Amino acid sequence: MVTVRPRRIRLVCWASAAALVVVFSLVATSLTGSTGDGYGTFQRGDQLAMIGLGVFGALAILLFTRPRVVADAKGVRVRNVIGSYELPWEVIRGVRFDRGAPWASLELHDDDLVPMVALQAADEERAVEGVRALRRLHQAHLAALAGDAPS
Repeated sequence: MVTVRPRRIRLVCWASAAALVVVFSLVATSLTGSTGDGYGTFQRGDQLAMIGLGVFGALAILLFTRPRVVADAKGVRVRNVIGSYELPWEVIRGVRFDRGAPWASLELHDDDLVPMVALQAADEERAVEGVRALRRLHQAHLAALAGDAPS
């Protein structure tokens, strides 16, 4: 069984999410007094709303930590930022990680490509190892099919 999650983007997202909550909390604490020349004043609810916006933004950033690829002898389960796929090895032609591509992808027999955002070029050797592991599983499946085929 192979399980791959991106490393670098997760670190960046968690740090960015924490920074966003801190910044919005600091802005919220500075919201006091008059709104300018108008008659309005900032209230406690305005401060809480600003903190809430920071938390909401942080949760949106954390969506980018969602990608994962899990593969076993039966097939591959790909979970991207939005959407997920469960593909048996029978529909997969190969595992691609083209030079200059931001992430790896699965090439299907119908010439479709399924992106695997969890295997990102930014993770360098870790991503290459994940692609190699997926290719080994795919080759093992092909070998098993060749062994089952009548001679």
